[in-house]
Amino acid sequence: MTQTPEPGAASNSGPASTSGAAVTTLRRPPVRQSTTVRSDVRHTFDTFVRTIGIWWPVDPFSAGKDRVRDIIIEQRTGGRVYEAWADGTEVDWGELLAWEPPARFVMTWNQTPVPTEVQLSFAALGPSLTRVTVEHRGWEALTDEQLAEDCAIPGGYSAGSYSIGWTRILDRLAAALGPADTPGPAGTPGPAGPPGPAGTPGGEPTV
Repeated sequence: MTQTPEPGAASNSGPASTSGAAVTTLRRPPVRQSTTVRSDVRHTFDTFVRTIGIWWPVDPFSAGKDRVRDIIIEQRTGGRVYEAWADGTEVDWGELLAWEPPARFVMTWNQTPVPTEVQLSFAALGPSLTRVTVEHRGWEALTDEQLAEDCAIPGGYSAGSYSIGWTRILDRLAAALGPADTPGPAGTPGPAGPPGPAGTPGGEPTV
């Protein structure tokens, strides 16, 4: 698992020293996290998509908390991603913008103050080794006040809470897949940490 600091940087519209072209630096860069698991890429992708309702830490990363019965990913471009409660309530998390199994999928993320975008990528590093990477982007659409709002973890984007949240989520995926790596450089395998309880109902997918 890697946690990549994403410090913001202001735009620089001045000319480049050699070409005169404008140079722009992202002020609100994506949140990126990754983990490496000892599982082939197809099995890793299928575990993420088909059993997400079992391993996803719905407390605190869901809306329904202990009311959540399942999480469903409709496996097609344009498909819904949503949580289903025991009483029949459905809470949308987003819509699939790209569906390319087992390499990646991209979805809108509706649990931020303004919708953002999440990409999950699955890269085969060997016959039984896969790197899973999440990129949570689109923060340019949020105001400074919205970036500082609490999500499932206090502090919001400005305090790095989304990075912490995605780290926890990928840790749970790694635990569901068996031996995985501890936090470290992306693509570097290591021993698994202790898994948390999988499938425990719980709280808001605003990581």
